[in-house]
Amino acid sequence: MSNDGDTNFPLPPGPVRPSDYLRVEHRDPEPVDIVDKEQQEALRAIRQFLKVRTSYDVLPVSFRLVILDTSLLVNKSLAILVQNAIVSAPLWDSKRSRFAGLLTSSDYINVIQYYWQFPEAMKEIDKFRLDSLREVEKAIGANPPETVSIHPMKPLYEACRRMLKSRARRIPLVDVDDETKQDMVVSVLTQYRILKFVAVNVKETGMLRKPLCDIGVGTYEGLSTASMDTPVIDVIHTLVRKKISSVPIVDSNGVVLNVYEAIDILSLIKNGTYDELGLTVGEALLKRPDDFPGVHTCSEHDRLDTIFDAIRRGRVHRLIVVDGENRLKGMVTLSDILQYLLLEGEGDFEGDSD
Repeated sequence: MSNDGDTNFPLPPGPVRPSDYLRVEHRDPEPVDIVDKEQQEALRAIRQFLKVRTSYDVLPVSFRLVILDTSLLVNKSLAILVQNAIVSAPLWDSKRSRFAGLLTSSDYINVIQYYWQFPEAMKEIDKFRLDSLREVEKAIGANPPETVSIHPMKPLYEACRRMLKSRARRIPLVDVDDETKQDMVVSVLTQYRILKFVAVNVKETGMLRKPLCDIGVGTYEGLSTASMDTPVIDVIHTLVRKKISSVPIVDSNGVVLNVYEAIDILSLIKNGTYDELGLTVGEALLKRPDDFPGVHTCSEHDRLDTIFDAIRRGRVHRLIVVDGENRLKGMVTLSDILQYLLLEGEGDFEGDSD
């Protein structure tokens, strides 16, 4: 997506954080063979940790779980997500008494795409229910809702592998009642929560000192971008076409100003109307919730040990890779990091490229 030039839009909430957010104090470089050895030791320690801990171990002592029935109207489901400040929810088929998948922002994007292709169906939007999502996907040729799940007592390593294989960024934990033999949805596990669990509990993350440019983590070519003047609907088409969850917002010089995420779309349609999809990105970002965690940046010379420090301290869902002038160079997603931790040196594997 091309840039249309500089604009005078006020910068929306969540300014770009400088790449030195991840910097560590200068130290004399150590011999390469020692850094390589410690990198491999750290990877082995992390993988062993994931194999002996379960998905249940990651859950906090107290948490809230919202489950939506598939008979619920799409508009009402969106209102529930917004009211509870969540971006996904497990689906439950009450007719069959079983887990029916996971509702995410991708499903609402599919609905938007459907009405964009079939505008005559817009008058029926108030009657649209979650159990009709399959018909929407078939009509626009999209993938069905995420139905991958895992038992909460299975090793965390297995949950991570299953997420990478299905290209899912979160996975529901589903148990089975011993008496009724019915599904019981326990919680939803996200990549962020897994990586924070690792950051807090595995001290060997401090040994991951090889720079990103040396380990091939992230995407540095073929990146889609948008400007503050780009219509939101164009960004949505890009998200769908490229199968990504965010698009960096840059100026005419390639300087990163912000990032537009798939979940930002929920703020525009939260009232059940789709009139604001014609807004520009700059206008839409001003409607972002106040608790937006900001945009995290790094350089291609930053390391996973400092990235894990950032994950330990706050919410980090992706890092925009920039140069010394804050110009876009690439993007590192949590999927990229998780794939490296699990699969580096383990052979080929088709994972997620968010």
